[in-house]
Amino acid sequence: MSWAIVFMSGNNMEAVKEIIWSVVKNNISLEPEKWLEDFIQSPDQPAQIAKVFVMLPRKTGKLLVAVNDDQQKALDKAGFGYIRNWTIDRLSRVWLLSNFTAVDEEQLYSTLDRLFLSAEVNEAVALYSALPFLPYPEIWVKRCAEGIRSNIGSVLEAIMENNPYPAAYLDESAWNQLVLKAFFTEKNIKLIAGLDERANLQLALTLIDYAKERWAAGRQVHPQLWRLVGKFINAEIFEDLKTGLQHYDQTEQRAIALAVTESDYQPAKDYINTFPELKLALADGSLNWNSL
Repeated sequence: MSWAIVFMSGNNMEAVKEIIWSVVKNNISLEPEKWLEDFIQSPDQPAQIAKVFVMLPRKTGKLLVAVNDDQQKALDKAGFGYIRNWTIDRLSRVWLLSNFTAVDEEQLYSTLDRLFLSAEVNEAVALYSALPFLPYPEIWVKRCAEGIRSNIGSVLEAIMENNPYPAAYLDESAWNQLVLKAFFTEKNIKLIAGLDERANLQLALTLIDYAKERWAAGRQVHPQLWRLVGKFINAEIFEDLKTGLQHYDQTEQRAIALAVTESDYQPAKDYINTFPELKLALADGSLNWNSL
């Protein structure tokens, strides 16, 4: 499912929230279920949200959620199947935030932004995980970009991995910073939503500079880096690719070869064909970004 799922219509998002609520209810007892329902029905949500948000794990526990087959199919279809890897307090907090009712956009922002400012680690994880579900998505762009500067691994993972919000709303500079930091901090690059759709020349050039720094230090280059370079190969980039191919690291060679297949630059394609092993690997169809 594409990162563009965040542009779903209101009706579709409401359906997703209903599925999430069904998962939450299946993972908690009747007492916290009623407690959450009472809050959602309260006319005084803005005054209570901070207290409820902080207290919630004590009500729900922190176990990994159990999702039945029907729920998983529905979540997969909507593009949110990844929540099966969340704990119940994280999922409940996201559902809570997605159902928060404010008078207007200004009140929504000021109320939830206070939660960001005071959040401990698990609270911050839930807040960033909730970004795709919040109304007025454009108002959270700055907060998302600031989150990328965090040094806390789980917070970065909540922003970078399986989160469709950044690819849909960050500008090119902030997006490129997210991807670059994901490589720096060794996050799971394959889990970045919108990775291929948001590839751009400036990011490709920045990543090549990063690769050259790694080579100079005698360190390996993450094979997924070349995934973001292939579309932009030109004469200059081609010279850097040749350097990478000469390192005789099979995984990196295969990644570069795969990147070249996505290029329109014929000299690079011709050069790859001079490597029999790479030519064969590309020909048999088994080489792809998921296999690297």
